[in-house]
Amino acid sequence: MKYLSYAYRFVSNFAFLALVYFSLNFIGNYQQRTIIAALVLAYAAMRAVSALRTFYFFKCIERLELEARRLGGLSMEGPTAAASRKIVVKEVVELRQAGEMKSYIDLLFLGIIVVLCLAKITSS
Repeated sequence: MKYLSYAYRFVSNFAFLALVYFSLNFIGNYQQRTIIAALVLAYAAMRAVSALRTFYFFKCIERLELEARRLGGLSMEGPTAAASRKIVVKEVVELRQAGEMKSYIDLLFLGIIVVLCLAKITSS
């Protein structure tokens, strides 16, 4: 399921990239192409800021994971409680890593889109 979510994120970002590419190439007037490129750049900037904020969120989750592991080792509860806590921490680690990977995929495509828009703005 994790790889299916990566594939979906890749395909949706690739579709957005293709939409931007064909939109910018089929508009013949330079002024209209520049306006579309500027709007796409603004949208890409908002998505990039959102993706970068998720990295801060994931960093906080990583600190909580370390604290949960440390406290789990100190607690003197039964072995079933420790085992269930380890399972929960493992699931959180997997979800955090999957979220980070999806953010990297988003940032890769947003970087390509920014370069494409800047190339269309600077070329006449």
